[in-house]
Amino acid sequence: MAQHKSAEKRARTSKRKAERNAEWKSRMRTEIKRIRNSRDKTKAAADLKKTVKLLDQLASKGIIHRNKAANLKSKLTALVSHLEQAPPTPAH
Repeated sequence: MAQHKSAEKRARTSKRKAERNAEWKSRMRTEIKRIRNSRDKTKAAADLKKTVKLLDQLASKGIIHRNKAANLKSKLTALVSHLEQAPPTPAH
């Protein structure tokens, strides 16, 4: 347990930051899963644009390493580029 006032404050702030970082990482994983499970190229491309922005934000905040962000963006972009266009829905 912390013995000094400053150490107690540091423990409180680090706990808050850890919770906030966990929320951001959870959101990141959810967005990545959304792209990986997508079968429609146009929808996946739109989701990719949002996910790339999120990864850049996380890297700039220091929540994930910038190289990890770059690797994820590269892999997801390659995955989306290999998807097939969804056939147009017939008009009724």
